[in-house]
Amino acid sequence: MSGSEASQRADAGTPAGRSGIVGAVEAHLGSRDVARVIYGAIIGLALVVALQEHPPAAGRVAAALVASAVAVGLAEVYSEFVGAEAHTQRHLRRAEVRALLLNAAAVTLGAAFPAVFFLLAGLDVLTLDTAFDLAKWSGVALICTYGFLAARLAGSRPGVALLHALAVGGIGGVLIALKAVLH
Repeated sequence: MSGSEASQRADAGTPAGRSGIVGAVEAHLGSRDVARVIYGAIIGLALVVALQEHPPAAGRVAAALVASAVAVGLAEVYSEFVGAEAHTQRHLRRAEVRALLLNAAAVTLGAAFPAVFFLLAGLDVLTLDTAFDLAKWSGVALICTYGFLAARLAGSRPGVALLHALAVGGIGGVLIALKAVLH
């Protein structure tokens, strides 16, 4: 979110004196990063589900997640770069390329996050089965949480937002299963 968007949002009734964390969360939820993190989480979860069928060592799962996340992030940068040059019919400036890299970081983070559980399994803090369980459930929880918060920000009552979160989580689960089957 740009500075002017943030100040417009503040002018639109955001109470002064809100904590920095609440402001950061609201800024994040108002950005395109939400979509990118969710997309990355779906990719990471699909890989986790696919690898669980014949699980390699924990370190290999972590490496596969990080490598896949970087590949997806770089693919996003590349496609956005080429698309922007074609759309604008000019070369992008450094600041624009930097913005593309920062935008791709959200996808990369979302896809790579489950690697943390497999690193812990590699250090014998968790079992490999527990790492797979935590990776899957934390990803589903992330998707549902974003769905709930999006519905609340759109004005839904808590009960309706909860139903929205469950529906979004269900759709996310179907997408994860499809990506795992096709991976």
